[in-house]
Amino acid sequence: MRAMVLPEFGERNLFEVGVNEVLVKIIASAVNPVDAKIRARGYFGKSSLPVILGYDAAGIVEKTGDGVTDFKPGDEVYYTPKLTDNPVGTYAEYNSVEASIIAKKPKNLSFEESAAIPLAGGTAWEAIVRRLKIRIGETILIHGAAGGVGTFAVQFAKAAGAKIIATASPHHHQILHELGADIVIDYHKKNAAEVALELTGGKGVDAAFDIQGDEIVSRCLPGIRPFGRAACILPPKGDLTLLYRNNITLYGVFITRDKKRLEEMREVFERGLAKPVIDKILPLEDVAKAHERVESFHGLGKIVLRVAKYR
Repeated sequence: MRAMVLPEFGERNLFEVGVNEVLVKIIASAVNPVDAKIRARGYFGKSSLPVILGYDAAGIVEKTGDGVTDFKPGDEVYYTPKLTDNPVGTYAEYNSVEASIIAKKPKNLSFEESAAIPLAGGTAWEAIVRRLKIRIGETILIHGAAGGVGTFAVQFAKAAGAKIIATASPHHHQILHELGADIVIDYHKKNAAEVALELTGGKGVDAAFDIQGDEIVSRCLPGIRPFGRAACILPPKGDLTLLYRNNITLYGVFITRDKKRLEEMREVFERGLAKPVIDKILPLEDVAKAHERVESFHGLGKIVLRVAKYR
């Protein structure tokens, strides 16, 4: 399971990094649902086999290539590498990556905590902060709030000053309240849109964020006020008539790799306004168990892989 892909057989100097790249010694990686999808069905990944999965990392800069000025060996960094056309992911002890998509990790967080952030946290940041632009005093409905993306979304929305209505299974309600959710709904028993209307006096919430997919967006539209906003990370299904009838703006969120986003998030974590919620930390060799946990949909927050020891 410990991997460093070589371009060819030969001497040790083959471990050189390219122009504008850095070589990162990975201390921790993290597992995301997309990892399991690519493993099972080849989703998104267009590279021919063999492929090393993994799209979250925190580690230490080992070497820097020509043209790199922002980093030096010994810097502690975190990042999410490219998802498509990328045969070398972060389930490995070393990873060469473009310097333009990595950032120094939060100083107050461990490597395991930092590795849990980039992909899921970045998706939540893109939706809550950049697209929906949640503001003080607004109300947001977050569907699927107990997962990796959802736990970050709740905290970012709370940090922005919003009132939060979240949906989750009952055994996750307490932690979501602790993270900042004002109301948590058991989606098995209650209609979230109806609850949203009831709690807002019939006006509807200002925004909604769907993390689960399927027909969730269409079901929550009746609970969003006219000229409100919605965001989703999977293709929406169902009747979307209310989008135009009520002038609701829908944002599709598929994050690009962005150093600035990592730097923006770092501020929030270092100020103690958010923290990664980690379900389990497993050794790299137990990646199959990690995938099993992700595919069960019963976890809370992120699953992290410890790749190497640090100190």
